[in-house]
Amino acid sequence: MECRVSIEHPLTQCLCVQEECNVRGICDVPVEAVARMVLDPKNSHNDYGSFHSPGVQGSPHHAIDVESSSHQVNDDTTVLHSESESSRLAPDMTQSDLYQRQPLLPPSAKNDSWSGSGKGSVLHSPSSEYYDVEDKTEGLSIHRNGSLSNGIVKIDVPPPLREEPRFPKEKWKTFVAFLMLVVNFIITTATLALVHERVPDRDKYGPLPDIFLDNVKAADWALDVSEILIMISTNTAFIVLIFHKHRYIVMRRVFMILSLLYLLRSITMFVTVLPVASTTYYCSPKANATNGYIVAQRVWQLISGFGLSINGKHTYCGDYIYSGHTVILTMSYLIIAEYSPKRCFPVHWISWIVSVVGVIMVLVAHGHYAVDVIIAYYVTTTLFWMYHTLANNANLKQNGPNNFLARLWWFPVFRYFEKNVGGPVPRQYEWPLPWPRWCHGKHPNRNS
Repeated sequence: MECRVSIEHPLTQCLCVQEECNVRGICDVPVEAVARMVLDPKNSHNDYGSFHSPGVQGSPHHAIDVESSSHQVNDDTTVLHSESESSRLAPDMTQSDLYQRQPLLPPSAKNDSWSGSGKGSVLHSPSSEYYDVEDKTEGLSIHRNGSLSNGIVKIDVPPPLREEPRFPKEKWKTFVAFLMLVVNFIITTATLALVHERVPDRDKYGPLPDIFLDNVKAADWALDVSEILIMISTNTAFIVLIFHKHRYIVMRRVFMILSLLYLLRSITMFVTVLPVASTTYYCSPKANATNGYIVAQRVWQLISGFGLSINGKHTYCGDYIYSGHTVILTMSYLIIAEYSPKRCFPVHWISWIVSVVGVIMVLVAHGHYAVDVIIAYYVTTTLFWMYHTLANNANLKQNGPNNFLARLWWFPVFRYFEKNVGGPVPRQYEWPLPWPRWCHGKHPNRNS
């Protein structure tokens, strides 16, 4: 049997025609053609034909010529080439043929390296200017040089719209956190009203040995200085909270942290009652009996004076472990340092100095033992940094086998307050009141 084939693709099965029965059959490619395709590295075998490789002098389009004789096929009436003619697998292709075979290639621009036809045309990769992506404030613009219009096609992709703001106000949660603070402050004052009756008699039990109090003479005026510094620090921190753009988020964080500190202080103050540290501080006489009326009267007196002694309202003793003065001074500094502008670093340093001086004045006045101050500083800073670490990391807001912070007893309350906050709160500020209008920007963001 004699086979005359015309190969259109290296991977395509050849067509074999039998002369006797004139039927179509399948045969293999001649050994010479297969060897030439494998051994010649210049051949390019792909679905889009063969191309002239640059840098090869005088090399024609790679093609496989197979002699064929004219035979007639019954089912499709196809006439093959004569034996004297050679059929090429990849004839000369024009640019339009290339696009038809490769529709995913980019359109050629004027004087582009894609243009050209014939044997001398050279194929290069698209130029780097083909895709020109520019970031704009209102969206993404894609510039594309088209060969048909020779213009610029701009596709503006608008930014995605958020169904929920990243930092929602959630005023109701802030109000709940404020109620928690009020309740825990009342619990602390009620605990002090009860502890006052259990304080050891000053005539029988003197102050406990303390490395600082034993070496520094008591000065009653120092307690007033400390409380004046407390008022300055708290007012400064309050101004930072008011002018913060995300004030409701920051306020409920402060309210919750303070409520936890007051609750822990009421527990430590109640379980262990220490003798009075000062021999000159005035303590109200004991009632030698406690009832609801006496406790409520003492609570109201303490709340009306904001727990300070400078106004003469704080005349009850026994609130030692741990120091409430140190808690407020430390908390005020942490708020100012965390939520005020970074460029206001002189304010940060002044706030730190004020807090340190205020704590030292408490010790000079013998208002607290040194251990009260140390415990208060440790508990306040640890709770503040722990809370903000949880709030600024989304993976720590979820319960997991490796998230041991999720085992904190106040973690469910934390998740309720922080589950919708999308990351660290930025340091942004705005005028808190709706008037005057000139204090607001032209386009205020009311979705923050």
